Amino acid sequence: MIQFVLSILVFLFSTFSAWYEGSELRDTQWEWKYSAIFSTWKHGAVTNVSDISGLDHFIYAAKFKPVFPILMTISLLYMLVLIATWLLKNQTNKLSLFFGILGLTLFLASSLTFRSPTMGLEWFTWLFLLAGMSSSIVAVMLRIKFTSNNQEVY
Repeated sequence: MIQFVLSILVFLFSTFSAWYEGSELRDTQWEWKYSAIFSTWKHGAVTNVSDISGLDHFIYAAKFKPVFPILMTISLLYMLVLIATWLLKNQTNKLSLFFGILGLTLFLASSLTFRSPTMGLEWFTWLFLLAGMSSSIVAVMLRIKFTSNNQEVY
């Protein structure tokens, strides 16, 4: 329970910090075209500061000031793993499936940020790739444990 509370606190602090650092997007008009993705979906072309969505702050922060967005992502992943292991602790097969799906999702996320022109998104590529590999390894280890525990002894 202490780990979960600490991860929530880190998540909240890093989310607020990333949002604050990303608010620099409002002053960087040339970057609106590249970082105001949610605002573009909502309003079309962004022409005014009031058109910028708060979610776009996170994109800008991830691209140019990635420390807090990375902390936010790590703490969110940690919370997901804690919740899954708590809910599925006696269901090894389902827990293996969870880690497998998480690994595939993280590999997909790494492919979306692959070859980004900014250093921040390159860091995210590596974070997603390493976390995806770790999750996949855990899924395989749990699957091996599940199948070895359920084999009949002759």
